[in-house]
Amino acid sequence: MARPEQERAPAADKRGLFIALEGGEGSGKSSQAQALKTLLEAKGYSVTVTREPGGCELGERVRKLLSESSLALDPHSELFLFAAARAQHVGELILPALERGEIVICDRFSDSSLAYQGHGRGLSLNHVRVVNHIATRGLVPALTVLLNLPVGMGLARKEREASPDRIGQEGREFHERVHRGYLAIAAEEPERFLVVDATLPAAEITQKIWDRAEPLLSAACGLAHA
Repeated sequence: MARPEQERAPAADKRGLFIALEGGEGSGKSSQAQALKTLLEAKGYSVTVTREPGGCELGERVRKLLSESSLALDPHSELFLFAAARAQHVGELILPALERGEIVICDRFSDSSLAYQGHGRGLSLNHVRVVNHIATRGLVPALTVLLNLPVGMGLARKEREASPDRIGQEGREFHERVHRGYLAIAAEEPERFLVVDATLPAAEITQKIWDRAEPLLSAACGLAHA
């Protein structure tokens, strides 16, 4: 039986292009999202950059709730909070942008739940996939970029932040499980994933992403230009 995530959302398949950026703590996803947006807009594309949890009012409220380091959450509750934010995000922002023919770049998407709540927290991967499928309505990125950074380097970067969030405060072994989980997820779908060494200079990382994304842009139908 096919995994739920393998069923694509027909509304987005022949319109805009959906790119997700994934990675552990401190891997540089936000910076690469903005760099890619700048590059694409310079080439005339209409681009929406968003993040998870976030991208809409409910998502930002859930983000604030999940960031509270004093909040004790059961792993299943954590999964469903992320899923609720994702469902609203997809319906309110991502699918409409794709239907307009835009390129959507998302800082984290459903693979984050597989890595963090599945591999990191130890929840059933099959259960996480089912929850993801419901929340995303079957939407899967055309390209998922995994910024692969050694855990120690990522945590060192996060230590510079004034107030790390609840997940950021987890121990080293948790983040090692997440890191191994991401690599396992990417290995299962090499046609969708681009794994990039996140220790490379930022401009080189952006170029590698562009090299992989450009053929997808050429093949996509109805992409809007500015």
